Amino acid sequence: MPQVGGGGREHGRSAEYAAEVRQVEALNRLEGPAADGSGDPAERVRHHAADLLVTGHALARTESLGDALALISRLHGPVLPLRGQAVFRADREVLHCVGHFDFPGCEDPALRVALDSDYPGAQVARTGRPVFLASPKEYRDRSPGTFALFDREGHKAWAFLPLTTYGQVTGVWMTAFDAPVQMTDGVRALLVALARLLSQSVEHTYTGEADRALSQSLRSSMTGTAADVEGLTTAARYLPTGGGLMVGGDWFDCISLTGGRLGLVIGDVQGHDMHAAGLMSQLRTAIHAYAIEGHGPDAVLTRASHFLAALDEDRFATCIYMEADPATGTVRIARAGHPHPVLRLPDGTCLLKHMSGGLPLGLNLLEDNYPVNVLTLRENEILMLCTDGLIEAGGHDMYSGWLRVRSALSPGTPDDLDAMADRLLGAVVAPGDPRSPDQPASITEDDIALLLLRRDPSVPHSGPPVRRLRLTLEQDQAEALSEARIELQGLLHDWARPEQIDTAVLLASELLGNVLVHTEHAAVLSADITGAPGQRRLRVEVTDRSDDVPHRRAPGELSSSGRGLVLLDLLAHQWNVRPEPEGKTVWFVLDEDGPEEP
Repeated sequence: MPQVGGGGREHGRSAEYAAEVRQVEALNRLEGPAADGSGDPAERVRHHAADLLVTGHALARTESLGDALALISRLHGPVLPLRGQAVFRADREVLHCVGHFDFPGCEDPALRVALDSDYPGAQVARTGRPVFLASPKEYRDRSPGTFALFDREGHKAWAFLPLTTYGQVTGVWMTAFDAPVQMTDGVRALLVALARLLSQSVEHTYTGEADRALSQSLRSSMTGTAADVEGLTTAARYLPTGGGLMVGGDWFDCISLTGGRLGLVIGDVQGHDMHAAGLMSQLRTAIHAYAIEGHGPDAVLTRASHFLAALDEDRFATCIYMEADPATGTVRIARAGHPHPVLRLPDGTCLLKHMSGGLPLGLNLLEDNYPVNVLTLRENEILMLCTDGLIEAGGHDMYSGWLRVRSALSPGTPDDLDAMADRLLGAVVAPGDPRSPDQPASITEDDIALLLLRRDPSVPHSGPPVRRLRLTLEQDQAEALSEARIELQGLLHDWARPEQIDTAVLLASELLGNVLVHTEHAAVLSADITGAPGQRRLRVEVTDRSDDVPHRRAPGELSSSGRGLVLLDLLAHQWNVRPEPEGKTVWFVLDEDGPEEP
């Protein structure tokens, strides 16, 4: 049972409302004398039945227990002369108050009532059956030990009803009346219906708190993009359903890959509920992991499809995953049932790029085939990825929505991606209330995810390697290690800092030696030099087919091995281990203008 002030979701439940309508129809057939003996009792019950519907609808949208009790208090009248209310939580062996309305003293933390006492609320918590007390005498006779504890001036009758959440009695709702109440069948049914509505409100609050925690976590994970990649610029936007706090199944991600490449993914899990959001979070994490492992776009989507099918056979997802190389502008794209990307040329011309693709992820039809499309971006060309919420918002179909997106994407220059992203959202989002600038604008019932990728104008260090060395050292060619050292020295013959030549040869020898000594596979050496003299970068990679990942050790003074990763830590400007589809790659980088060696 949440404390006063807990949150709730703004979603009604038609099935629950239908049940309450049937309850109200039953109440409409009930007749009984009014509390003050005047007026038409049947008409008064019908009036309260209508109020009950309105109250029930509002209770489904309350954000705290205090709000819910305040709403119920509005039913005060001759039939229900409500005076005070309190909600108790059954916690282990005691009841304690977690919320009240016009019931002073109830919030006292020292006020605890044993569940095995004669207090009517404790009896309700034990049995799950309501207790109705029409007068102070009836209350005193039934509960002499606790009557004085909860007796308040002006209270003439009481009702105690169970609150059931998730199928269990978890609390008690107590309401007091400021006039005697004849506890007829009609009044009892009305109070039972109110307790049911209050139980649903409490359950919504429980669920709403969990939903918002997940929602805030997911939204915060999509508030930015990956770290800057030289030669590529990205901008991204995410708008949840209705512009509110809830998230659905849409997502995007930007992933820094080896070799300065950038991975980008956008997707949409079927549905707009929190289950879709939970699946989205898991699928997003899985795709991120597959990309980091070094799998290509087709393999990433194939693995993601199997992953989603194992999670939930009833949900599918559309998705695009692509890898962009800033040096060449090459983008390798795989598509799983997702809307096609849009290419914006430097002059503002927008082209819908039709990409071959496969079925949505998770269909589990044993037809996972995601062909890789290759596109080369020129300088200042922009690739736009989005979910269907951006296209179809406002009742548009894919064609008319595309025309609207094109009209928003074309104007202006390619310089400011953030302004372009805002303009795209502005084309489909209704303006917010100017009186409430902090409130998000209202949008349609679908989420929107948007991702823009621009290839930047030429920058230093971009372009193909100036020099390149490729060598393969087999296990039975130990003498090739000496030859590899000589060739690497030749590659660096005019390096501005001679001491770095020795460092490069030492580190490369360690990596090659580790493969030849500790595995049964060949070692492949790749060395690339890029950039202008004085500002060049050397990148060395050693690849083998062994899945054993190297671990850093602390070698002793006389040890003949175990120093490779220690040296990388000390001498390389950057280094890491990259898992490959088969085997691994250990790489390091030395910058000609980098910091001095320790």
